[in-house]
Amino acid sequence: MTNILPPTSRSLPIALIRAREGVMGPIRDMLSQTGITEQQWRVLRVLADYGPMDTKTLADRSSLLFPSLTRIASTLRTKGLVTQTRDTTDRRRQIIEITRTGQKIIDDRAAQTAQIVADFKTRLGQDKYETLLDLLALLDPGTDK
Repeated sequence: MTNILPPTSRSLPIALIRAREGVMGPIRDMLSQTGITEQQWRVLRVLADYGPMDTKTLADRSSLLFPSLTRIASTLRTKGLVTQTRDTTDRRRQIIEITRTGQKIIDDRAAQTAQIVADFKTRLGQDKYETLLDLLALLDPGTDK
């Protein structure tokens, strides 16, 4: 057998999966009391950050496949956390907007979310934290390098 593959302990895909689990653990704990999923949280966070947007842009910014976003948006509408309307200039486009109730979920967890981020910054150090985000952005096919 040849050794052309790195050991799994140095495999980027495996390391990213392990890191994701380490990052998502505290977020899952926080979300366990909300009744919303990680994906729903991402959608609400993106809408809270950027405001109303079309479904394609929202799927991209939330790192979701479009069919998944469609299902998630429907669930969030049912829960009263977002609204969905037709674009006034292009009736084919759907615009999604966070509601006050959806924003309250974000606002009520802002301090806890900030603490989770602060804990990661403490663990890594501010410089390494920022460097990690910059390095990961280089691997994102959706960002300009």
